[in-house]
Amino acid sequence: MVTFQMSMSDAPPPAAPGTATCARCDKPLTDADRVLAVDRAFCRSCYETLTFELQQAMTRMSQDINYPLAALGAALGGAAGALAWWGFTVLTQFGFGLIAVVIGFLAGHGAVRFAGGKRSAGLQAIAVVAGTLAFLVATYLVNMSFVNQVLHERGEGWRVPFPPDSLETLYRVIALNFGVMKLVFLAIVVYEAWVIPRPPKLALAT
Repeated sequence: MVTFQMSMSDAPPPAAPGTATCARCDKPLTDADRVLAVDRAFCRSCYETLTFELQQAMTRMSQDINYPLAALGAALGGAAGALAWWGFTVLTQFGFGLIAVVIGFLAGHGAVRFAGGKRSAGLQAIAVVAGTLAFLVATYLVNMSFVNQVLHERGEGWRVPFPPDSLETLYRVIALNFGVMKLVFLAIVVYEAWVIPRPPKLALAT
């Protein structure tokens, strides 16, 4: 009996997985009719159909948005983040500013969830404004807690009020220790609030 052995170097190279037929209609593909998208291949007709459907879905994602409800969601999310930061400060007596970044995260997700999963530039603006305001309020609350603690230790009879009794009080309390790191945390808050409601972009294959 005669046996034949084929070395690995003599074996034909295996076909690339998923590129011989269309991933949508199973049509055999030629080089001229093959469109690669990530790890799949489509015929040009199916690819154009899928692209159109995705573009329509993305367009609908930015239409018919209930902006007042989205603003409520962003405000609630920002408020929850501000309370988390302030609550941690009160419980631990330690001002860990990195917790502030959750404000932008919750403001962005609050806007998206209350808008029914929609995304748009308008939602980005709402989330950024809500996140920024919540960050400033949280900064006031945190600084107020530390100042009132010092006043209590000194036996002073007055306290920093909430809500602030004037714009000057608001500014002075927020400005306490508002250095480079606070600006960094604020930038992260704005970034998170901006990115989360951002409309997706369709990356077209070549």
